[in-house]
Amino acid sequence: MPVQQALDAFLRHLQQERQLSPRTLEAYRHDLEGLRDFLDKRQIADWQGLDEAQLRLFIAQKHQSGLSGRSLQRLLSAVRSLFRFLVRERLCKHNPAMDLRAPKSPRKLPRALDADLTAQLLNAPADDDWLGLRDHAMLELFYSSGLRLSELAGLDQTALDLQQGEVRVLGKGQRTRLVPVGRLACEALQRWLQVRPLAGTESPALFVGRQGRRLTPRAIQLRVRQQGVQQIGQHLHPHMLRHSFASHLLESSGDLRAVQELLGHADISTTQVYTHLDFQHLAQVYDQAHPRAKRKSEH
Repeated sequence: MPVQQALDAFLRHLQQERQLSPRTLEAYRHDLEGLRDFLDKRQIADWQGLDEAQLRLFIAQKHQSGLSGRSLQRLLSAVRSLFRFLVRERLCKHNPAMDLRAPKSPRKLPRALDADLTAQLLNAPADDDWLGLRDHAMLELFYSSGLRLSELAGLDQTALDLQQGEVRVLGKGQRTRLVPVGRLACEALQRWLQVRPLAGTESPALFVGRQGRRLTPRAIQLRVRQQGVQQIGQHLHPHMLRHSFASHLLESSGDLRAVQELLGHADISTTQVYTHLDFQHLAQVYDQAHPRAKRKSEH
């Protein structure tokens, strides 16, 4: 079967049988059409003609052109899926992507607020109006429990137990976890819940707008950003509060496994990035405090 015809059949399979989102489907299409063009230039008439060496060359060219390791991993995943389909349909006898791995990108350390700046943000007197109490409750909950933006946006009132100081969160992969909520966050949430009925809504959502509808992730991002500018003079986003929660907790406890559970990471390697943040802090203390750590002569 010609290259384009086989590719079209695979994309129909993704759309009809696997029911991928339009965005994911478009990513598959974009990646695989790039590989199709690579085959055309080499006058390779069907997918069977693509071997591991040629695919390795294609990946190397993409890497040299500036494509990140994460994007290359996505591309290889698309190629593996394509060839699994082709082998199943007996349009190909091999999968050249099976043993290929994308080069790793340097891992970026998450940005986090230091403890003093976090305290300045959260200790700032919340406006007594409806919006101020809601926004302060959101900031406290982000930092107290390390929630993802999507997790906080999806919370219903029934997920919150202020008496026990805990919240039930639906995380990635539809995994549910129980996360503690600190005393100050509980107090902020209690103040918010006292005024929330003013929205006049029967929505189950914990955080709503003035029209009574659940706040969208985008709306929450904008409110958090505004609070950051007003309270500490810098742009702030929810993930920065999640990073701050994790790095401050790890710095104080040193318990990586506990932080992994609280963050809802399926793999501890995802959490280990925070050990680098912790080491940065320790190295700074060492440089400032150890009598033989200073590199510059004081003569």
